[in-house]
Amino acid sequence: MIQIGNATLYLGDCAEILPTLGKFDAVITDPPYGLKRFEKGFGTTRFKGHEVETKGIEWDKKLPKEFFDILLNVAPQAIIWGGNNFELPTSEYFLVWDKLQTVDNFASAELAYTNIKIPAKVFRYGIHQHNKIEKDHPTQKPVKLMEWCINFCKDSTTIIDPFMGSGTTGIACMNMGKTFIGIEKEQKYFDIACQRIEYAQKQERLFA
Repeated sequence: MIQIGNATLYLGDCAEILPTLGKFDAVITDPPYGLKRFEKGFGTTRFKGHEVETKGIEWDKKLPKEFFDILLNVAPQAIIWGGNNFELPTSEYFLVWDKLQTVDNFASAELAYTNIKIPAKVFRYGIHQHNKIEKDHPTQKPVKLMEWCINFCKDSTTIIDPFMGSGTTGIACMNMGKTFIGIEKEQKYFDIACQRIEYAQKQERLFA
């Protein structure tokens, strides 16, 4: 466990760590969907440079319903990206990331499950704009997208992301003055998340 300002980061399997941590205000996360694990040959900007071209995504394992029963019990508010791929409770509420994608054979949008009682909302942020940055994780989301999600979690001060990846949710929390708890089992991405979140903390102090 590493403490960086108001961020607490755990290296390990969230299925083991999460039940030991107690309750939080909100969970905002982007779990592996189990769609690309053994698929190889990616050449897009999103996956290039992460050995996906030759190995697929070895950690991309779909999670069972039992895990989400635990996940939804740690916080009253939840936003789970890729929710359409999991066995989750029925909900009339959902969020959409409109990627402004113009290429027919790529997804134009991604969906998030939420139990927050708000009408369906759409965040428009071009994937081509997102791809201009050097990404540290093959499924990295935009920081602005995660900040948008946090804004729906009214009165939430502590946010947990049990699939922290390279720490984007944590950066959004640092930018917005929230307490963040992150879990990541891949050492490579955990180290990157620590660096990115520490940098975000320094930037916040600089402009405070």
